[in-house]
Amino acid sequence: QVQLVESGGGLVQAGGSLRLSCTASGSIFSINAMGWYRQAPGKQRELVAALTTDGSTNYADSVKGRFTISRANAKNTVYLQMNSLKSEDTADYYCSADVIAYGNRRLEVWGQGTLVTVSS
Repeated sequence: QVQLVESGGGLVQAGGSLRLSCTASGSIFSINAMGWYRQAPGKQRELVAALTTDGSTNYADSVKGRFTISRANAKNTVYLQMNSLKSEDTADYYCSADVIAYGNRRLEVWGQGTLVTVSS
């Protein structure tokens, strides 16, 4: 079993910053990629940023230049540094990981979500 635990959400004023963290634990052999998604009320879940083991990144156009994804491989942890936050960034943020578990099982694992609220 593999779990993702997120932290770092909260309330921030527009223009401010937050850093989200997500740590994977459990029967992990390796992690191929980790990423962050978000879902605003009444909207579909969307990719915010993703990072593969080889360092490749992918960002939503709406966050390019403001958000940075990074990873501490030794800690199975991924971070999302969010700067210049806007009211439209308000959403539940979910961590996701593409995991190879012991037993050669490939799993897509999701965290429970952390709420980010940006006040204007």
